[in-house]
Amino acid sequence: MASRSRRLNADEGIRRVFDAFTGGDPRALFEVIAEDAVWTVNGTVPVAQVYSGRPRIFELFRETRRLTGGTYLSTLRWLLADDEHAVVVYRAQGTRLGRTLDIDQVLLIDHTDGIWRAITAIPSDPPAFEAFWRA
Repeated sequence: MASRSRRLNADEGIRRVFDAFTGGDPRALFEVIAEDAVWTVNGTVPVAQVYSGRPRIFELFRETRRLTGGTYLSTLRWLLADDEHAVVVYRAQGTRLGRTLDIDQVLLIDHTDGIWRAITAIPSDPPAFEAFWRA
């Protein structure tokens, strides 16, 4: 039964993070993303980097908002989680420099008791992602 409890906590944490992105409780970001987490964004554009530690990860969130004039949205579509891993599909939408982004993206999350340790972001349409974020 403890295993089921952790899985529910992982699901709840994921939902809380996505709610925080849309104006929910911002404490969720501090409570769910580990201080030493590593967030990897795949690609070749400036935002595609390895962000080590919560301060750098939060810098990514701020930069995403800044570069899109606050239009960037991450809408949770579905998730699947077990005791150590989660897969999240979300809709990424935004505008910048006359360009529009509207694609699904995937987060691969390694977690311990619902606390995110390693996160990898993978766009479902890499050419659209690259075109949107290029300088």
